[in-house]
Amino acid sequence: MTLNYRMGWTFFRLAFATYFRWRVYHSERVPLHGPVILASNHASFLDPPLVGAGVTRPLHYLARATLFRFPVVGCILRSVNSVPVERDRGGGAGLKAILDRLRAGGAIVLFPEGTRTRDGRLQPARSGIGLVVIKSTAPVVPVRVFGTFAACGRQMKFPRPRPVAVKYGRPLQFERQRAEAAAASKERVKEIYQEVAEEIMRAITRLEPGEDAELQTPPGA
Repeated sequence: MTLNYRMGWTFFRLAFATYFRWRVYHSERVPLHGPVILASNHASFLDPPLVGAGVTRPLHYLARATLFRFPVVGCILRSVNSVPVERDRGGGAGLKAILDRLRAGGAIVLFPEGTRTRDGRLQPARSGIGLVVIKSTAPVVPVRVFGTFAACGRQMKFPRPRPVAVKYGRPLQFERQRAEAAAASKERVKEIYQEVAEEIMRAITRLEPGEDAELQTPPGA
């Protein structure tokens, strides 16, 4: 971890432990080394730091490319492993940046729904994450966050002290889909992207706290 990343990681861990009374489930399922995609539902601005604070390895996050135009902000974003993406233009540069981080052995957080939920419910998956999965060789760890919509949903200007939790699923492998996509038509490849995205979203949906979700002490506590 860079100094800025560790400072932010420590700050959010303290905030989640005290203000939000957080819980972490199965962080050991996230590989400590090598490329990996953490695919999470998205309910709040709290989701990226919550997913990252629950594990001990540094993660990479997506951020609007326009924010990097401000020297100080851009410097801070780069120091905490942010990846610039153009949301209103073609995604070629952003996709390349994501794949470069994965090829270098990094871990990156992606949101299959594409944007924050407006009502707290899970949304349909978009095909973008399927494209990243097929273009990479990284396993996918489904992740589900709980309580962040109540704590800091779209309509809120300041976070409320509501309990939050994060649960990590078992890694998913997509070798069969990658092999099929390598020889498929363009139309079929697009279908594969969406099928992969929907499979990931189903895995996220199944992550409910229950008998298999033994509560952990957050790593490093």
